[in-house]
Amino acid sequence: MITIKSAAEIQRMDAAGRIVEETLALMGRLARVGVTTRELDREAERYIRSQGAEPSFLGYRGYPRSICTSVNEQVVHGIPGSYRLKDGDILSVDVGACLDGFHGDAARTFLIGSVPEEVQQLVRVTRECFFVGLRYARAGCRVGDIGAAIQQHAESSGYGVVREMIGHGIGRNMHEEPDVPNYGRAGRGPRLAAGMTIAIEPMINLGTERILQLADGWTVVAADGLPSAHYENTVVITDGEPRLLTLHEEADSA
Repeated sequence: MITIKSAAEIQRMDAAGRIVEETLALMGRLARVGVTTRELDREAERYIRSQGAEPSFLGYRGYPRSICTSVNEQVVHGIPGSYRLKDGDILSVDVGACLDGFHGDAARTFLIGSVPEEVQQLVRVTRECFFVGLRYARAGCRVGDIGAAIQQHAESSGYGVVREMIGHGIGRNMHEEPDVPNYGRAGRGPRLAAGMTIAIEPMINLGTERILQLADGWTVVAADGLPSAHYENTVVITDGEPRLLTLHEEADSA
């Protein structure tokens, strides 16, 4: 069931969202050539706990780490481990934090060293896709309006839009209704209302939209082995402009 959050509940989500935002900023500073993804996971968990929060992902449906670290062709849910970042990699970091019973969730894709221009462009367009979709994250619009805008922007650059992995409602639970796909038809899907909180998260592939799941049961990769990028924020629907709970700097549009 879709829930409408009170002002007090949104305030608590905002506090969780700020921890997520700060954790991602820390990851951006630490993610350098030679660093392992497990080292990033340890630092992220340490910071989240230092703020009085819990890592939302740790133990969620059996997930073994505190953050997700997805490198190059990995779309989402990469498990931090012994991999050492290399010059030219891209690294998508997905972070969730739970504070006082409410969750925040966001993701960024970082450039490691000298990344080819075509891959840098993929990362830029994926971020743009979020802000294009955000234009429709307002009361009276429908979920399909968000997905259609994201799909059009990504596909106009020749990229593949992942279908199986989607955005979602969020609040007391990491995943709530409604589903928020990154594709679809305008005017379709649940109607958005003030007080709804959703995570919009474009996952865009340089090549095919098709994905595969690795034997670890978590890591999802692009089926053609080409790079994939991820950008996500937790968003509050209002009667006016949407409010970002995991990005408090001025939100520029695409």
